[in-house]
Amino acid sequence: MKTYNLPGIDVPASNVVLGLMRIQDKSDEEVRTLVGTALDSGITVMDHADVYGSELHGCEVRFNEAMQLTSSQRESMVIQSKAGIVRDGPYFDYSSEHIVASVDASLKALGTDYLDLFLLHRPDALVEPEDVAKAFNQLEAAGKVRAFGVSNHTPGQIELLRKFVLQPIVANQVQLSVTHSSLIAQGIAANMQDLDQSISRDNGIVDYCRLHDITLQAWSPFQAGFFTGPFLGNENFPELNAVVDRLAEKYDVPAIAIATAWITRHPAQWQVVIGTTTPKRVAAAAQGSEIPLTRSEWYEMFRAAGYAVP
Repeated sequence: MKTYNLPGIDVPASNVVLGLMRIQDKSDEEVRTLVGTALDSGITVMDHADVYGSELHGCEVRFNEAMQLTSSQRESMVIQSKAGIVRDGPYFDYSSEHIVASVDASLKALGTDYLDLFLLHRPDALVEPEDVAKAFNQLEAAGKVRAFGVSNHTPGQIELLRKFVLQPIVANQVQLSVTHSSLIAQGIAANMQDLDQSISRDNGIVDYCRLHDITLQAWSPFQAGFFTGPFLGNENFPELNAVVDRLAEKYDVPAIAIATAWITRHPAQWQVVIGTTTPKRVAAAAQGSEIPLTRSEWYEMFRAAGYAVP
């Protein structure tokens, strides 16, 4: 398993991440088997958020109840959580009071004294960056958060935070799969007037993050679109699945590992956040951590997914 050293975090962070947004109704044994499979596969990063679960902090509580981590087990993991979404209104809240309260609640739910990484979940149009900086300073000084990041943020939104926040922004979690890759596709089709793909919708997130040493995390890496179902085995993507199946046979791995490998092959050093609760799929997806897809194979998958390569 390939790992990265993220600023402020002592444990090497695997480039495949276990997303835990769907464990609310899983038994203790099911959660332990899921996490154990991930750990056995080399996955060190556990991804949470305050809104994951049928109730606030529900999945974090379920994780803690099932795992009951010892201090040594906790220290061997990178546990990250997110906050900022308020499901029942006012929808987004980046006030210092909300951020600090949410982190405190996450720590209690998870049964830990600190988060390795805390992310602002979705952009708040009413953000006051000075107030975010106040929260980050308070959380860092108290030893409750070791590193900070964002999710679904544009370069401009990150720059606004960086003007006031003292801590480095070390991660940006965004949606990416081979079929949902406008973040990458636009640059490939730049300066092509009549091609929709050439339109910039994110102001160059990938290049910006690479320039500023911000690790990109890909959520929904197997989704065809925005929660529209997976592309693997999907009859709407016959050409792509034919390519994936051929490469899976070549590298002697499951098809899902090739879907992972398409992302990990990119030199931006992506982390792939997998949200399945099926241990077998976790182990299979993790095999894509270091598959050395060639340039021609990477572009072949990209074209088969429906994107233009001029």
